[in-house]
Amino acid sequence: MCGIVGYIGQDDTKEILLNGLEKLEYRGYDSAGIATLNDAGVQVVKVKGRIAALRESVDNSVHATMGIGHTRWATHGVPSEENAHPHQSASGRFTLVHNGVIENYQELKEKYLRDVHFASETDTEVIVQLIEKLFAETNNTAAAFRKAMSLLKGSYAIGMIDHEHHDTLYVAKNKSPLLVGLGDGFNVVASDAMATLKVTDQYVEIHDREVVLVHRRYIEIQDLNGNSIMREPYTAQIDANDIEKGTYSHFMLKEIDEQPFVMRKIINEYQTENNELKMDTGVRQAMNSCDRIYIIAAGTSYHAGLVGKEFIEKLANIPVEVHIASEFSYNTPLLSEKPLFIFISQSGETADSRAVLVKIKEMGHPALTITNVPGSTLSREADYTLNLYAGPEIAVASTKAYTAQIAVLAILAVDTAKTKGLSLDFDPMRELAIVANAMEVLTDQKEAIEDLARKYLRTARNAFFIGRSIDYHVCLEAALKLKEISYIQAEGFAGGELKHGTIALIEEGTPVIALATQKNVNYSIRGNVQEVVARGANDMVISMKGLEQDTDAFVIPHVHELLTPLVSVVPLQLLSYYAALHRDCDVDKPRNLAKSVTVE
Repeated sequence: MCGIVGYIGQDDTKEILLNGLEKLEYRGYDSAGIATLNDAGVQVVKVKGRIAALRESVDNSVHATMGIGHTRWATHGVPSEENAHPHQSASGRFTLVHNGVIENYQELKEKYLRDVHFASETDTEVIVQLIEKLFAETNNTAAAFRKAMSLLKGSYAIGMIDHEHHDTLYVAKNKSPLLVGLGDGFNVVASDAMATLKVTDQYVEIHDREVVLVHRRYIEIQDLNGNSIMREPYTAQIDANDIEKGTYSHFMLKEIDEQPFVMRKIINEYQTENNELKMDTGVRQAMNSCDRIYIIAAGTSYHAGLVGKEFIEKLANIPVEVHIASEFSYNTPLLSEKPLFIFISQSGETADSRAVLVKIKEMGHPALTITNVPGSTLSREADYTLNLYAGPEIAVASTKAYTAQIAVLAILAVDTAKTKGLSLDFDPMRELAIVANAMEVLTDQKEAIEDLARKYLRTARNAFFIGRSIDYHVCLEAALKLKEISYIQAEGFAGGELKHGTIALIEEGTPVIALATQKNVNYSIRGNVQEVVARGANDMVISMKGLEQDTDAFVIPHVHELLTPLVSVVPLQLLSYYAALHRDCDVDKPRNLAKSVTVE
């Protein structure tokens, strides 16, 4: 969601902040702003809308060597220039940006700030006004900053400038991601390393409820009592070139096309030179000693988890439950005696999932994170991590991370089965290589899929996806993709559920997309298609070679039945892409959505 960039050094800070914010546009936002500090004081520029508008509003004649920037996704208060960050204290001495949600901001206003006039509707302004109030008592910025952080309840990543201190950025975090990047004669702050990869690949992680004083040549990490903490930096494992669009018009299309490469990358990373499966020994032990697996995820990752449940139960004989992270936190089910928790998250920063992780770690249960971002919060805090190796995913609608999650879950299931001595007629690396080839064939058929999008979805107001067995899980993901970027109201259903209510919504011309990739339910799903056609639906059947019929709209190459979700989803991703394109929607940055959901 919201993004933070900060800089302190020798160079003019404006371009560094603006470039960093542009790299964070993929996270989703509705307003943006920067604050820079020089001998003339603090200059704040804020706009409702895109970074491009912020660029136009910035005075290029102003030179400053430190500053903070922010992209906001509205939580408290509507998107507006007044509610955009940075926010300033009443005197203008302190200027602050914030990601997250302060749960007790109303209590803090009542207790400490009754006499303060507020210029915005945000919880963020409460923080900066509180710091000024506490500074009046201590006359020490660092002490006031630490005290304010100790009073906050909720999630926060914070960057602050004191216009009397030209040598320090004040930084803190709790639950929301934030990093400090180290340079030669400068240092940076970012909520995502991608924002500042152009200037450094050396980062220091900040733990919850820590404060960092960021100077030009060094940093000081402190706890909330002011005690110093030493921590070594790490190298960000992200290639800055990977986050460029190149010749593609949209990141989403680029990332769809990258899926065959990602499959081959996963094969290489999870295979030894002797063509044996390569898996962390701790992960193997955890998988083989548990009596039940709980998969925790949200959105697209939740849909990948549903497919992963099929793999683990059918191949490794371990019962699996898949839970929506935001529900699990507040409605925890009865747990087995030896549970293992698997957290699936593209970003590794999903706030709802982290809340569950904190809870189950307090209970003493082991946790495995499957993520696309090494060094992310979920990765650092879990016992084990499996990387997706998908490369940075910029488009809000996930594509290559979803298929990478499914591929890694398949490898995990097969590795566990082999470790348990179960006999399998399933070579995951050979089958994934076939999948990669099939994906390549499909991404070369864009024109055919674009024609289907024009025919079925260009003017549609709603659409339904139906499937049975593992196809049903793919239908859930397909519906999410379509609604995310084209704004067509779309739903995925199990084919057999149509007669239990949903068929009442079918009317003349309603698009119904059906998946038919599973032999044992092929005739059943086709019967469901006939039911909706009889009621006026405009049907589109996507089948697998070997199960196709002459009237099918599209046929995917044959792959192992269990791995069909990796292949059947590709034309559905492209279908959503072209539907959005022909409806003049913002494909990469759909309205109201964020790439990384870092607040509950």
